Amino acid sequence: MLRSRLKDALKDSMKSQDTLAVSTLRLILAALKDRDIAARGKGDPDGIVDDEILEMLQKMVRQRRDSIEMYTKGGRDELAEREANEITVIERFLPQAIGEDEMRAAIDAVVAELSASSIKDMGRVMAELKQRFAGQMDFGKASAIVKELLA
Repeated sequence: MLRSRLKDALKDSMKSQDTLAVSTLRLILAALKDRDIAARGKGDPDGIVDDEILEMLQKMVRQRRDSIEMYTKGGRDELAEREANEITVIERFLPQAIGEDEMRAAIDAVVAELSASSIKDMGRVMAELKQRFAGQMDFGKASAIVKELLA
């Protein structure tokens, strides 16, 4: 479903001559194609599923935020602005991100549900969070919170 939304958005952007959206969507679809090829090599003929696509999109947003920080430090404001505009395009395909309080509540619930008590359980907790909240949670922040709870 997400795959078809991306392709339809590319077509619409081409019709409306939105060059930024076209180039960003082409980057997304190229990355998606690369991941599909890698998945087929591992024996999955259909390519990656929506959860993995959401993870990929989140990673693209993180990369662009890091780039914005670097460009701003380097005085390259025009490049930072372009990266910010690309983030806007990518985020159209991500579900609404949950807030800090909701994230803490979800992590507390998963930790309690899995009876996680030590840092050794962190992998199980993170795997469950990724399964339930793909595309909705910043797992970098979540990891720090889980580590804090289990330490």
